[in-house]
Amino acid sequence: MLRKLLIGTALATSFAFSAHAADVKEVQMLHWWTSGGEAAALNVLKGDLAKEGYAWKDVPVAGGGGDAAMTALKAMVAAGNYPTASQMLGYTVLDYAAAGVMGDLTETAKKEGWDKSVPAALQKFSVYEGKWVAAPVNVHSVNWLWINKAVMDKIGGTEPKTFDDFVALLDKAKAAGVIPLALGGQNWQEATMFDSVVLSTGGPEFYKKAFNDLDDASLKSDTMKKSFDNLAKLVTYVDPNFSGRDWNLATAMVIKGDALVQVMGDWAKGEFHAAKKTPGTDFLCYRFPGTDGSVIYNSDMFGMFNVPDDRKAAQVALATATLSKSFQSAFNVVKGSVPARTDVPDTDFDACGKKGIADLKAANDGGTLFGSLAQGYGAPPAVANAYKDVVSKFVHGQIKTSDEAVTELVKAIDDAK
Repeated sequence: MLRKLLIGTALATSFAFSAHAADVKEVQMLHWWTSGGEAAALNVLKGDLAKEGYAWKDVPVAGGGGDAAMTALKAMVAAGNYPTASQMLGYTVLDYAAAGVMGDLTETAKKEGWDKSVPAALQKFSVYEGKWVAAPVNVHSVNWLWINKAVMDKIGGTEPKTFDDFVALLDKAKAAGVIPLALGGQNWQEATMFDSVVLSTGGPEFYKKAFNDLDDASLKSDTMKKSFDNLAKLVTYVDPNFSGRDWNLATAMVIKGDALVQVMGDWAKGEFHAAKKTPGTDFLCYRFPGTDGSVIYNSDMFGMFNVPDDRKAAQVALATATLSKSFQSAFNVVKGSVPARTDVPDTDFDACGKKGIADLKAANDGGTLFGSLAQGYGAPPAVANAYKDVVSKFVHGQIKTSDEAVTELVKAIDDAK
């Protein structure tokens, strides 16, 4: 569908845009990084480019899952208004590349040695038909718990290693009068948590078969039914006002001690960092119970469009800055993620960052690094959107039982393929 919409503009767009093109010393960036921690991280890149004389034209579109930003991007590209780059996730990069509207960073990539430093899992989405079309910014992982340490100490809690341990911990928080689980009732947040629930319930091989291979038998299995049952159990620990809450507001509940824990990707750590909180002292970071040894990942990428020649120098400067070792360290320290290249030292990272880097390496080496279905790295966007829709309907009671949820999930994914 995207290809049909955009391919007609692919040849003429650069000429149409050049009539009102931004100055050659300007970078135009579309993104959805609008929370405090995200904005602070992006300022690192703005500063690096400013030193080289490039102005920054921000095109922020709020919405933590990026859906609104991608709607805005589709309209811009269809109208011929190519940004220098856009924040993108996984399969969306490949869709635009297939539509013929992406630029070619291969010369820069060869010069900078990206093929040796960027993990193969990321190159799968940043290289299309042998050409580099995107610059990976980071690697996020979603199977994390973020816990307020003061609340944890108050209730006498310890790190939960199994799902049952986690439920027992949530019960302790509930008994102490604290909101056990901070959640924002938006489909991408609910599905992001369910990614971890499925990995915990079924194990690494099951997660891969179900959410990366889209294996029909796994999707309709009793293990998937049990995963929905476990999700339903977690939802009983959420406060009644969760519907529609932004993810960073759920993080703030944990930071302030109003809630014990949030299940969220490591971009949540950027909010703790922005609030000047320290791991081990103010908050704790644990892998979601039952998922130690595995990493469910996504990666923010800057997809680079086929801009006119007078804008390519700015694009190359952006790409080069994005994958420089200094930026990869400075940005990811603030963002909560880990570097998108494997040769960046962990020196400046806090305890959670060091764990994230070590976990990523171990999962990559051990074959337990899996794309997040909720975050656009498990399957193409149509499938991911169908998945998020079913999970959200289950969380909000529109789908009543786990049996019905499994049936609806299989149907929705089949229809979306």
